[in-house]
Amino acid sequence: MSKERRYPEGLFFLVFTEFWERFGYYLMIGLFVLYMTAEKTAGGFGWDNADASDIYGTFIAAAYLTPFMGGLLADLKLGYRFSIILGGTMMGIGYCMLAIPQMWAFYTALVIMVIGNGFFKPNISTLLGNMFNDPRYKDKKDTGYNIFYMGINIGAFICNFIGAIMLNRIGWNGAFMAAGIGMFIGVITFIIGLKHYKHVDVRREPKPEDKPFIMYFAKVMGVGVVFAVIGWFFKGNDGSILSSNATDAFFMFCIPVIFFFATLYFKSNEEEKKPLGTMFTIFLVVILFWAIFKQNGTALTIYANNYTDRECPTVFAPAAKALGCVEKVEAKNIMVPQLDEQFRKIKDEKGETVMCQDYPSYFKNLDPDKFPPHGQTLNLLNTNISQSINPFFVIALTPLVIAFFAFLKRRGKEPTTATKIAYGLLISALSTLVMVAAVHYTNNGMQKASYWWLIAGYGVITIGELCLSPMGLSMVSKLSPPRLTALMMGGWSLATSLGNKVSGELGKNWDKFDDKSNFFWLNFGLLMFATVLLFFLLKNLNKVFKQE
Repeated sequence: MSKERRYPEGLFFLVFTEFWERFGYYLMIGLFVLYMTAEKTAGGFGWDNADASDIYGTFIAAAYLTPFMGGLLADLKLGYRFSIILGGTMMGIGYCMLAIPQMWAFYTALVIMVIGNGFFKPNISTLLGNMFNDPRYKDKKDTGYNIFYMGINIGAFICNFIGAIMLNRIGWNGAFMAAGIGMFIGVITFIIGLKHYKHVDVRREPKPEDKPFIMYFAKVMGVGVVFAVIGWFFKGNDGSILSSNATDAFFMFCIPVIFFFATLYFKSNEEEKKPLGTMFTIFLVVILFWAIFKQNGTALTIYANNYTDRECPTVFAPAAKALGCVEKVEAKNIMVPQLDEQFRKIKDEKGETVMCQDYPSYFKNLDPDKFPPHGQTLNLLNTNISQSINPFFVIALTPLVIAFFAFLKRRGKEPTTATKIAYGLLISALSTLVMVAAVHYTNNGMQKASYWWLIAGYGVITIGELCLSPMGLSMVSKLSPPRLTALMMGGWSLATSLGNKVSGELGKNWDKFDDKSNFFWLNFGLLMFATVLLFFLLKNLNKVFKQE
């Protein structure tokens, strides 16, 4: 008799598929805002922070909005395996298209990636959940999702170093091509492991009674498109209704989609109503988590780029230079402008103190003692390397979190999934206070912040993330009615999408805050509101989890 496996054999193929998917996605997203804001002479588009944050927020919001459509199509028609292969292939094509330095290619790539993610994202999570529905593995579902979450973050950690190397040695096109190649490797990995999850790719055959539901879904999509068009073209007194045409179109599209999910609840039977209500409650609360967490690509990237001391430590400099993870910033174009206390004094090649005006923005709040002579360079870690801090902590802390909850479980004290999510919100709120302290310590950005502030902030919010994000996926798998599992995974992505868009809206206001600590205090207030609300509802929510 063969030894019983501890985890489903297909788990590790899915982990490595997501490893490569996250490699490609986070390589691309780590450079996204930097690419849009880079000067045209440096190969970028030269946009300001607000416009770049708006597009970033809209893109990541749309990327998480389409999964509920891809989930439903997989449930009723396409199947999970085909949808994953289709979506992964489309994303790989989209990443490669970003290598074309043309505006038409940029926007076309975004559309292809958004649609591809819609097919890929909900269905690989659903396939994973189905494998753990086997009675042999059901009690390991939370742990399985944690392993899945840790494994895929290895890809998110490595990718930024590869992205920096490709950017420094080849350029933006080389970095984006590397993202595409990674995605294609992920698709191949998934295909190799098909036999291990074929048995859980159980597509529910549409029945005659499903036709009204499918038609209703089609109508919702049609209405959503009409609403989006209205949002795009309808102008208020000052132009757009909210902040941009893209923002208006996104939120207008979401109105009928949210209504669609609401009707699922009101039309469900009594058996399904409680778990659906519990999921929807948590969906609403975690919107604010994603609104803060996803600022890693906007506000925190800007903070890393302009406010953080990125000079490569001496001990790491040889290895970083050899790998190509260091960008060179030259002190040049020295002239004497009108007196402006924002500018720093530096010494020219003759050793005379002069004022610097048209030098790279990195120098504007640098310690004068660290200025290189005119014409010489500083060796700085690429900004996108900071995007690897979060996945590093996911990898390092996941075993500790798993061990901690296993310890509690052995003593019959493991908190419910909803309780874990509530504590995740609270811990995430504390991470914003780290950045408040960083701003105060550096005199509101007048001096460069140590890299340790970013490391500490990411470290704290990662603990919150580990209590929340994988638990959310596990919650959907536990509570969803079987006929709606992939669709509810799409609902989780819808909540993420709304949070992502709010994140972009918050990030685009970074430059409007003269005191940057107020920006982080706002984030703290939003997360604490979500925390208090969820703890208030926790008693009723936990009753549903204990019934499962």
